[in-house]
Amino acid sequence: MTITRRTFATLSAGLPLATVIPATGHASTSPMYEVRDVTFPSGGETLVGKLFMPSGNGPHTAVAVIGPVAYVKEQSPLQYASRLARQGVAALIFDPRFHGASSGEPRRFESGEAKIGDLSAALDFLAKQDGVAKDKLGILGICQGVNWAIEAAVRDNRVSTLGIVAGHYLTPATATLYLGDENAVAARMKRSADAKAAFDKTGEVRYIPITGSDEALLTATAIDAWYSPWDNRAPWFAHRGGWENRIAAMSEALIWGWRIDETIAGLRTPVLMVHGDKAASGTDIPRHLFKSIPAPDKTMHWVNGANQLQFYEDPLVIDAAVEPLVAHFIASR
Repeated sequence: MTITRRTFATLSAGLPLATVIPATGHASTSPMYEVRDVTFPSGGETLVGKLFMPSGNGPHTAVAVIGPVAYVKEQSPLQYASRLARQGVAALIFDPRFHGASSGEPRRFESGEAKIGDLSAALDFLAKQDGVAKDKLGILGICQGVNWAIEAAVRDNRVSTLGIVAGHYLTPATATLYLGDENAVAARMKRSADAKAAFDKTGEVRYIPITGSDEALLTATAIDAWYSPWDNRAPWFAHRGGWENRIAAMSEALIWGWRIDETIAGLRTPVLMVHGDKAASGTDIPRHLFKSIPAPDKTMHWVNGANQLQFYEDPLVIDAAVEPLVAHFIASR
């Protein structure tokens, strides 16, 4: 077990300059990597993604990237994938079922089980690509995506390496941290159950905002300030993908009721946990979960001073996370 601690402000020196990512719908090549528009099947639906392939023949380590709650691929997954590919790791980003450009009904239904299945389908796709090392397939989870990444790593023995960044770890302690107390959690669970009952009876899909009100899934002002500009349908923002500020209300119980603390106790895949002082879940929950991981090869990398939103878009913080991730992925069995 190794625990490292570094300051993010010093980590960008010497990294290669960014390659411009083209607008949605156009593939791109550069001296550092190629971007391919791809589709692949999962659970009877069609997932739409982008594959970032490093220059050179390989074979390359390859990772499937899964992002925050109700994400689209153009958000944080793109930031990480482009950096990974510059440094020799192939990366697949995609819109999960029910979201963005991918198919699936009801729209904006947030299902952990579906996302776990989508990750396995992403590994199926990666294993068929020329230039990919079939025995070096990994998963990178960001924010709430860490939960589905952990679940997939425990369930799918093809996962040789796991990276989890700025995790919004779904545990009872996290639910009360975000919602206030057990009564508030119970009220959210009931609202979700009522929405599921209505859907089962009539097919009606009830929606709640993801951010921006007391009724939203996430009520913090800072989270809304970051997310709300993504819900802009103007054509000049088409490169941001199809994020919508809504989620099927029946999804909420599937979020706050998840117990990743139970699954993580069975995680034996080599894992790198990246977190920061002001990232999701606070500081105590990630440290407690890290201690409970039985994997003999586990590392925690702490980015001093970093908050959650910096892990989404601050180049210095993302570089600070990607540097150890690249080393971890490439060193996988």
